[in-house]
Amino acid sequence: MIISMKRHATREEIDGVIQRITEFGYKIHAIEGEERVVIGAIGVGDTSNCLESLTALDCVEKAVPISAPYKFVSREFKKTDSVVKVAPDIEIGYDQFVVMAGPCSVESEKQIMESAELARRGGARVLRGGAFKPRTSPYDFQGLAEEGLKLLAKARAETGLAIVTEVMSDAEVPLVAEYADIMQVGARNMQNFALLKALGKCGRPVLLKRGLSSTIKELLMSAEYIVAHGNKDVMLCERGIRTFETATRNTCDIVSIALLREMTHLPVVLDPSHATGKRSLVPPLARAAVAIGADALILEIHPNPAKAMSDGAQSLDPQQWMAMMEDLQPYIALWKQARLASQPVAV
Repeated sequence: MIISMKRHATREEIDGVIQRITEFGYKIHAIEGEERVVIGAIGVGDTSNCLESLTALDCVEKAVPISAPYKFVSREFKKTDSVVKVAPDIEIGYDQFVVMAGPCSVESEKQIMESAELARRGGARVLRGGAFKPRTSPYDFQGLAEEGLKLLAKARAETGLAIVTEVMSDAEVPLVAEYADIMQVGARNMQNFALLKALGKCGRPVLLKRGLSSTIKELLMSAEYIVAHGNKDVMLCERGIRTFETATRNTCDIVSIALLREMTHLPVVLDPSHATGKRSLVPPLARAAVAIGADALILEIHPNPAKAMSDGAQSLDPQQWMAMMEDLQPYIALWKQARLASQPVAV
């Protein structure tokens, strides 16, 4: 069950509700916001009597039974779409279709500044770039670490773009949070539970990528870790999964976008670069993402992909990037029209 307290409920009232829930045999997990407390009741107890008892209390706004194992991120808990505020003028999850673009990794000041300007000119609102890079080979370029974060911050200052960059361990969360507007969890870390718990307390929005061979349920359970530890600003990212097919880098589970929008209130993002591994396939997959209802795109661009230190084959060059963004505009216009025609959301 999920129990939402009324705004500004007193500590005594909250403790009283928690005591009553435990008496019915449930374990408690509470998320305390600035204005209200939400309590998760986990376990097997007398649900109907507990709900009846709680809804009779003046301090309880609502008590909802949740059948899904992921409680806080389910549509059962919240019927309306959540909106994640990335920056004062950037929100993901309702009527702004947001594109995040940039190189796979931050290589140099010249490269990231050129990439940021290119992203801005094309219409991106968020600059992506890896300062810490998890690589399959220990001999490949691993990123510039904090120097890369400083360069991303400089690019943000000069272009106005928000920053999304990957964090690889719970120990790095405080450092990355100093610089990033969005904390990205890469596919290899989707079930790094120590990291997910730390991100629950980081005070920054999180972009959670689906694991290489992870199910939709596992993705949602990982998101639940972050939300249950205090951070409601989570976005889910489909980036392709590993199958028997070798013609593309991964297999894009495009229907997962529509499925996730049925199962969760969290915003859903598609990464067409990692899903395909081939730059010629990025624009058509980006169009498909808009058409099927994704809230945002994250993709790779580079001033000179042939000289990229990582993922050059899937990075759009300047001409391809500009052409793709121009081509997407009619699709985005229809997307926005459909969103505005839908029921208003509670932010």
